[in-house]
Parts: sequence; structure tokens; C-alpha cells
Amino acid sequence: MRKTEALGPYTLSWEEGVFPLGGDALALGAFASIKPGWRVCDLGTGSGALLLLLARRVEGLSLTGIDIDPRSAQTARENLAANRLEGQILTGDLRAAPLPAGGFDLAVSNPPYFPVGSGTSGGPARSEESCTLEELCAAAGRLVKNGGRFALCHRPERLVDVVCSLRGHGLEPKRLKLVSHGPGHPPSLLLVEAVKQGKRGLSIETDVNM
Repeated sequence: MRKTEALGPYTLSWEEGVFPLGGDALALGAFASIKPGWRVCDLGTGSGALLLLLARRVEGLSLTGIDIDPRSAQTARENLAANRLEGQILTGDLRAAPLPAGGFDLAVSNPPYFPVGSGTSGGPARSEESCTLEELCAAAGRLVKNGGRFALCHRPERLVDVVCSLRGHGLEPKRLKLVSHGPGHPPSLLLVEAVKQGKRGLSIETDVNM
């Protein structure tokens, strides 16, 4: 069964078996810094939702995505084409992506949240079996230019892991936001944006309700 969601001027669609649009992607798409003309790469693009969410904010983006799952990559291609957006979607492992080092102004990712053997899993798309947090940050650190940015969402309990992994690959955390479902609820989502070779200094932004 195919599902469809309106994203401003664009329409996102996906079939069962492709990771669905969720609040995490919507929050990250609104959080990441973006400027017209930037070269953007979505690591683990799924249906291409993040590319559409960023494209609806500014014009003239150069859009690239990569996903290890052929069905997801094809869905992302179809979504770009259906919305008359030019872009490149690769099928492959982001850890060895044939993409130019330092070739992007911004990388984004809604990655697997749960380490293998953690006892917690949100299904195959949420397990780090195919790509660990360290490997994700290594890929982002290679792909963004000096002064470029990497924005991702993750679980709040993995804040320390996220910050350490980013710094370990030359990505200095500069913005952090914790998102909850409402007043009195604990944070359920972590949003972080880092700058490659950036100076130290972290801005913690106001909590937002999903």
C-alpha cells in the first residue's frame, strides 16, 4: 500500500518496506541550517524526505542522497522526479560512498539509533548493524567541506556518544536542541548540528514540542 504526505509545495510518497515519514525527520528538516545554492547530502536518505523538507525551505539546492537499500534509493529518485527536483540518489554503503571528499556544504542524517547488542531495537532500519554512529560521523566528516555542517537527529540518552563521535571526526557541535512531546514530558529527540573544524562553543536552543 502506497502512502502519500504533503510537504509544503512537494508531495512525498512511499510503499510499505521503505522507512516512513516521521516526526524525527520533520524536526530535523526544520532544524538544519540551510542557504540557497548549498550542496546537500542526505546519508541514509530512505524515501528522500529530508531532501524535500530542505528544498521546500530554500531554492537552488544541489541535492544528493545515498541509501544501502535499493528500494529506498529508487523511492527517493521517484520522489525527486515527481516533484521536478534535480538530484542524484546513489544506491550503496555510505561508509564507502563514491562521493567527493569536502564536496558538500551540509550533510544530514536520520540514522539508526540503537547499537547492536543493546537489547533495544526499532527494527532493521533503526539498528546500527549496517552503520554505527562512529562510521556515520566519519562519513560526514569526510564529505563536508571545512566550515560545512552536519545535522542529525538521535536519541537523547546517546548525547555523549553523539558529541564524542562528532568531535572525533573533526565535527564540532555548535547547536543542540532537545525535543519533547509536550510540557511535563521528558525529551524524546536530540537534534545536533556540528561544523567541520569549527571553534568550540555550543548553543543550546529552546525545547520544541513535536
